[in-house]
Formats: sequence, structure tokens, C-alpha cells
Amino acid sequence: MTPLWERLGAHVGPAGTVFSVWAPNARAVTVFGDFDDWVAVDYPMDRGPDGVWTAVIEQARQGMAYKFRIVGADGLVRDKADPLARAAQVPPETASVIAGESAFTWTDAAWTAARPTRRPEAEPMSIYEMHLGSWRIGDQFGSLGYRDIAVPLADYLHSHGFTHVQLMPITEHPYGGSWGYQVGSYFACSGRWGSADDFRFLVDHLHASGIGVLLDWVPAHFPKDPFALGEFDGTPLYEHADPLRREQPDWGTYAFNLGRSEVRDFLIASAVYWCREFHLDGLRVDAVASMLYLDYSRGDGQWRPNSRGTHENDEAVDFLRDLNDAVRDACPGAIMIAEESTTWPGVTTPTNRGGLGFDFKWNLGWMHDLLSFVALAPDQRSQLQEHVAFGLTHASAERYILPISHDEVVHGKGTLISRMPTGVDRAAHVRLTLAFQWAHPGKKLLFMGQEFGQVREWADDRCLDWDAADRGLALAVADLARLHAELPALHAMDTDARGFAWLDATDTRNTVIGFLRRADEHANTDGQVVACVFNFSDRDLYDYRLGFPVAGPWREILNTGALEYGGHGVGNLGRIVVDEVPSHGRPYSAALTLPAASAVFFTPATPPAAVLA
Repeated sequence: MTPLWERLGAHVGPAGTVFSVWAPNARAVTVFGDFDDWVAVDYPMDRGPDGVWTAVIEQARQGMAYKFRIVGADGLVRDKADPLARAAQVPPETASVIAGESAFTWTDAAWTAARPTRRPEAEPMSIYEMHLGSWRIGDQFGSLGYRDIAVPLADYLHSHGFTHVQLMPITEHPYGGSWGYQVGSYFACSGRWGSADDFRFLVDHLHASGIGVLLDWVPAHFPKDPFALGEFDGTPLYEHADPLRREQPDWGTYAFNLGRSEVRDFLIASAVYWCREFHLDGLRVDAVASMLYLDYSRGDGQWRPNSRGTHENDEAVDFLRDLNDAVRDACPGAIMIAEESTTWPGVTTPTNRGGLGFDFKWNLGWMHDLLSFVALAPDQRSQLQEHVAFGLTHASAERYILPISHDEVVHGKGTLISRMPTGVDRAAHVRLTLAFQWAHPGKKLLFMGQEFGQVREWADDRCLDWDAADRGLALAVADLARLHAELPALHAMDTDARGFAWLDATDTRNTVIGFLRRADEHANTDGQVVACVFNFSDRDLYDYRLGFPVAGPWREILNTGALEYGGHGVGNLGRIVVDEVPSHGRPYSAALTLPAASAVFFTPATPPAAVLA
């Protein structure tokens, strides 16, 4: 079947540009723009039996701006942008733009051919979340464009060990301060940073550097701007007709009517379009929880139960399953990620087994528990240690991504480093926190700037504070990502409970947590098993005895308190010996030095004879 974006929108042909728009309840539709000096009288459109209006205009050429003037079912006249436009004017202008066929030549055939054969759940994934407009600012022209940013971004990600970049929404949006989360055009790249082919260049170059590209995608709601989708043909067309379901109260936006097949088709086509036409490696689906619950952010009397008398949104469930199946069929190997903040069951269970069908889910509970824990003074953390340990015990309940995202560094929350308690070495506590993140089962996501200790809260209209970067912290993050990628123990069984075992989580007096990561349940060799020990106190701990699974020498492969990271250099001199002294229910143990506010990782120096218990 011809994709929706090839059937609707504006397409240049031999007889002129063909315009097509779905407006089934409109009384009349006229297309107007640069080709008629915006007079809106020369080119009335013809209505088809399916509610699609069409016109062919010889004078309309690639690059010209246009809109639809719609006489709605209510008799009102509205000038609307094209919902299927593949290009748009740069805001604050709001017209659509006639796009030509892509002239870009891709060079990533090997990358895309390999993608369907990959197993992301068993591979390393360190994701760098970023906002294109504020990562770096050019000397003369403000934000770096898609092409300008390609080389420095790829080099930066590679040097810091990140495997993927997740772009905050670049779908065209009228208000920059929405950060892209209130989308005006679901098929157009934002012109703020260049053209669609410029964006293709960015993706292609990142692939050439071994970096996967994920895009934030927003199907839960859309803005009420007069030129956009709201009351498109004089009726609630894309949004719900039911006033109790029409709006998302948190954001002052309209909610999509996911019970209407044409709306579902529109959104699914958008998701497939971005993955297929721009070779994206996956989508992070925003605000899934707001779709799943009829009572989301609604009080008594503000929502209506489903036919069973409960609050599940059955239409959204069907849509999300169809979405994931459609993307998987059209773009094999593309990763679908849910931002889902509740305990909805089976988010990452396949659809043929009754789940929603996502590949990964953001573990927001883990994020809230960890950030609350490390924000406490070290001598007060014991009261929340159980919560942090609980997250480890349930780390395989879904296929998780562990996010420290843009939402955690705005609106007065501070940044990661400014969240740390006063009176301590904050950089040391950030290194410890990020080491815990990278050791914890699950894929990793970190918002830009947190890898080098950005102190000021993020703002979309200014550059990150590169001149104040903590180089030791940045080096520690790069080494964490490198170890995560190089050692199978730290990623191969992220989603399998057998890849994790406790060393100890009960020492609340010293606030020490220790656990094992392993590549399979019987792993006992260098790189196949890693012991991760975290001292969340602000005291150096000497001769700290901890049970280990096998005897012999173990290498200290990471110490976040090392001098090169900005620490004070206390450690184990690169090596420990696990001897036959029982401890913590194991036959072997070692006496460790645990630097204050630091993490130490160990792996066997030689293959031991015993098998992990």
C-alpha cells in the first residue's frame, strides 16, 4: 500500500503540484500560497468520496509556501497548515512548504542491513539525550544546524563512549520553549536547524561513526495553535469530540482521538515515516502513561470510565500495540521505547503475548528513588537505602532504560551536580551516582551536560557551560561507558535476573551496596563477571570485608575516587585477593578499601576454578 505521506500532502509532478488534504466535514477547501500571492480564490479543491480534497496547480513549485483555507462544518473559515507537509516555514511563520524528493545519497547500507539482526536487549546502550538548539552555539549563526553539528557531535559521542544519541523532538513545533513536545507538523523536520536532507546528513554521519540515532516522538497530544490540527474541518477531527477526553490538562493541549482509524493511521504513518525516510534506529514515545489512563491528571467528574467501569483507555492500548507492530514490520530492528511512569503490566511484553510491544521502558521509579537517595546528606541516606536496593531486586520486571533526562534538570530541580548535598565533594558524589547507573541492570540515558558537571539548570535558549566543564567527571563517564561496552557482564544480561546477584545491601551503618553483574549465570572469567561496590558514605572505609563468589586475585578495573577523575587517590592499588574466609553467606571474601563517595569495580584476574554461586 502507498504510504500515507505519499498519498496526502503536496507532491510535485509533471503537471504541477498535487495537493491533497483530509477534511471530511469541510464545506469547501481552497489551497493558496506563494503561487497565487496568497489571495485564496484561484484554486478551490475538489472533494472525493473519502473526504480527501485535491487540486493540481501548475504554478506551484518546490520551495513555495502554502496553506489550506477551510470553510468548516460550523461555517467558520480557518487557514490551516498541511498535516502531511514534509517541510514547513521556520517559526514564527506557520505555513507549510512544498517539499521535493530527497536528493541525499545515503552511505549507511551496512549499518541498516545489520540492524534487523541485532539484539539490543543484550547489547551495550549508553544514550546521550540532547536538545539540538542548546548543545553548542556557533560563533555567528546561533545554534549549530544539522550539518554543522554532525562532525563535532559524532566525535564527542565517540570519545565519551556513548552508543546512541536521543534527540528531543525535531518535528516542527511552533513554540521553541516547548522543546519540541507540542508538535505542529508530524512529518516535517524543524527548519530551525536546516532541511530534511540536512537532517539525513546528520543521521548518516552518526551511523558512519557507529552511533545509533533515536528520536523523541509525541503521539499523546498536540497544541491548540489556530493553524494546526485542532478543529481542522470545523469539527473535532484529530481530537476527541467528547469534552471529557478532548484535552490534556497538564499541558493545555488536545488529546488525539485514538478511537478513530484515520487518526491512528496518521500517527502510525508518522512513526514509520521517521524511521524509514531518515534511517532512524528507533523512537522514544513520549507520555505513554497519559494515553493509557482515562483519568490521567483528571479529578472526580472529569473523566468517564470504559465499558467495564475501569480507567484503562482501551483505544490507546490498541493503538500502541498497532504502532509497535507497524514500526517493527516496516522498519525491522528499529527500537521502540516507552516513557511510561506507572506500573502498567507488560509494557515490554510482545503484543502476541498480550503486552504493549515496546522494546524498552523508561524506569522512572529507579530514577526518582536514586536521585532522592543521593540528594540526602551521606549520614541520612540509610533511611532510603532499602528503596534503592528494591529497584535492583526488580530490575528485570521489564526491559528498562535508566534515565537521567532533561526533565530532571529544569523547573527549579537543579542539575545532577547541584542536587548533591551541600558540604560534600559534589563531583565525587556525581561520579558515584553515575557509576551506580552504569553498573545497574538496564540501558543508560544521560541528558547533555550532566556528563561534565553542568551547574546551571538547562535552558533551551542558551549554550551548555562548556568552559566550566569538570574534565575529571567527564573522563569518569567516558570510562564507565567504555567498560559498559567492553565487558559483557555489564550489558549482556541486562534484562535477565540471572545476570545479577547480591554481595550485600544491608549495611545501612556504612551505606555500602555491593552486587555482581555477569554475562551468564555461570560466568567466572575476566570481563564475564564484575563485582560492583558502592560507598555512599562520606568516609574512607578500610579493611572492609565483603563476601565474594570465587577465590583468587581480582583486578580493580574502576575506582571513581582515582586522582585522574578528581578524587583523592585512595584505593586498592589495582588488585585485591579473595581468600577462603567466609563472609556474607559465601565461602570466600576480601578485605577492601572503599574510598569515600566512590564506586570500585573488580573482575577476576585469572579464570578461577569455582563456579559462581
